[in-house]
Amino acid sequence: MVTRMFTTSDTPLRLIRCSLGCSLRSLGRTLGVAALLALMAVPPQGATAQEDAGWSPELSMRYRAVSGTAISPDGSRIAFVVREPLMEGQKSEYLSHIWMTDADGSRPAQWTRGDASAGAPQFSPDGGWLSFTTGREGEGEAGSQVWALPLGGGEARQLTHAEGSVGTYRWAPDGTRIAFLMRDPQTAEEKKAREEKRDVILVDRNYKFSHLYVAAIDPESDDPATPVRLTAGDFHITGFSWAPDGEKIAFSHQADPRINTGRLSGDVSTTSVPDAAEIAEILAEGDDPAAIGEVAALVTGAGIERSPHWAPDGEWIAYVSTGNQPEPIGLGDVYVMPLAGGEARRLETPNRSASILGWSGDAAELLLLESLGTRRHVMAVSADGSGMRFISYGDGVVGSVALTDDASHMAFTYQTPDEPWDVFVSPTNGYAPSRVSDVHAGVPRPEMGRTRLVSWRSTEGFDIEGLLTYPVGYEEGERVPLILNVHGGPGGVFSQSFTGAPAAYMLQYFAQQGFAILRPNPRGSTGYGKDFRYANFQDWGYGDFRDLMSGVDHVIEMGVADPDRLLLMGWSYGGYMTSWAVTQTDRFVAASMGAGLPNLISMTTTTDIQDYLVGHMGIEFWEDYERYERHSAMYHIANVVTPTQVIHGAEDLRVPFTQGQEFYRALDRRGIPTEMIVYPRTPHGPREPKFVMDVSERILTWFLTHLDSEAVTAADGAR
Repeated sequence: MVTRMFTTSDTPLRLIRCSLGCSLRSLGRTLGVAALLALMAVPPQGATAQEDAGWSPELSMRYRAVSGTAISPDGSRIAFVVREPLMEGQKSEYLSHIWMTDADGSRPAQWTRGDASAGAPQFSPDGGWLSFTTGREGEGEAGSQVWALPLGGGEARQLTHAEGSVGTYRWAPDGTRIAFLMRDPQTAEEKKAREEKRDVILVDRNYKFSHLYVAAIDPESDDPATPVRLTAGDFHITGFSWAPDGEKIAFSHQADPRINTGRLSGDVSTTSVPDAAEIAEILAEGDDPAAIGEVAALVTGAGIERSPHWAPDGEWIAYVSTGNQPEPIGLGDVYVMPLAGGEARRLETPNRSASILGWSGDAAELLLLESLGTRRHVMAVSADGSGMRFISYGDGVVGSVALTDDASHMAFTYQTPDEPWDVFVSPTNGYAPSRVSDVHAGVPRPEMGRTRLVSWRSTEGFDIEGLLTYPVGYEEGERVPLILNVHGGPGGVFSQSFTGAPAAYMLQYFAQQGFAILRPNPRGSTGYGKDFRYANFQDWGYGDFRDLMSGVDHVIEMGVADPDRLLLMGWSYGGYMTSWAVTQTDRFVAASMGAGLPNLISMTTTTDIQDYLVGHMGIEFWEDYERYERHSAMYHIANVVTPTQVIHGAEDLRVPFTQGQEFYRALDRRGIPTEMIVYPRTPHGPREPKFVMDVSERILTWFLTHLDSEAVTAADGAR
């Protein structure tokens, strides 16, 4: 038995345990597919020692992200993207590559290699090619292009040669063309200005819009295809879908590329698309037309429409909409509209915030993905509005769903608090998930702090759910320090995802050090319906704060949390709640505010999502200063006694750096114990793996410092 003791001045913090007999999970516990051994990572030297030492940020970083699933038209092959961190020497970046396996889990193999990341895998409609995007061959300013590998064997070939970087792309139903989105490239004058250091930024002017292009794909040619432009103008395309006959594309668009504009405008239109022969004629003429598509409005109005999906019979369009008005707080109902004319029909979903995956083969149902409390699952809703059925179910989180052409089967990622993400396949009629990857077979899995779903009654009759992760080796009746971890949003949600994952908050790392972690979903969270999501309208810091603190009290009443050793951390809106909580209570021994917004007035005038904030406040700040001040921690700063750490990204536009700086300076001037940690090159959250790994260590050191632990010296010395 390996033990470490963290002590406070008067009592042990807790005893940390990790059995020397911890072993790797059996590869065959789910499938027993021998071929999955090819997916095993060979454990490096010292892996056993790392497992014996328990959970650490270094160990969590070895759990590689899995995403971007694709399934061949006949369902026989599955592709997916595996991302790994590169942290040797001067490197701190991620590299992604594409893997593929048969649908029974056999013949797994890595299909792309090299120093350039590859992503967005898709199968060609005939199933003969695996396409993907990558910035290979020194494309320089052009960035990513579409490449493809023949499934029968052979070298990769470049399919597109566009002036800019290819974004979202889709094969035409007949496989003869590829349509894609691309931002407007720089003009010759703009390039010259940049070279001569005259590239002045004019804020909210000279937008680079995303528009549609199409390229004809000749399977007999090794030369990449030059695309032609379909759309042009002062609008920004956000998504698109091919018509089944390949003659049109439906696309969603907003007034400009700003993220805030996406909360205010959004419509759906269509454009005509030339066939491969017509594209060849256009290119032969050499006139380089600005745009050749005939654009027509399809869905307009005061609401915000996005994510169009053409039905396989060509007679319907499905899309997501906020209805008859913008909904800055968040709403995404699914609608279907007959193309022959008639009113659009709204389809009911539990959370009213679904993502459309596609249509069933007979166009009778829409397949959707939606958060349901702490879970996320696939469901099917009848296109006529007559009913709904769950395709996947149970604990855990389903993501990255891909459908076969007839939607009879799906590939997806799946994870639970105790099991990391892997790729699964299942029929969509009769859920029978079968795992086809074992990406983390060679990664140590020490004993974990178990996670359970808990619930409690808050004020105003709100029933609140949360996820409670116990310390590793927790024994019933033991009182331990509790970390209250608040999610972002406020429309975020804590879900049943893998607790050993690499993230800003390494949950199992905290659990390994003897902490319990409570992650509540207070009013305002998604996953519980529109009314719950809107329940903190004009009420930030009040009802939601009561939900959080009643959750803390519940864990104390369970006999788990020590009321004298409470700690607090949160990022973004979680950072807001952290700043707010330390102005309202002295119950926390220490707090860590990540990318928090303590001043809602200055936040509104500096953030890139100002209408999201104003939507929650219900009025502009100059029309009601008192309302904004009442909900801002900065105007209650005199109440703070809690030692509070401030963490922020230097290049954060969502919650600008000055928000963290305001709070830090005020705490420092008041003489409250504080420190500010700034991550360079970092937007709204750490992106470089070395920074991701750094955050939890700094928070742990801060917490232990103020719990007066003798382990602090060792933690500081390890840096």
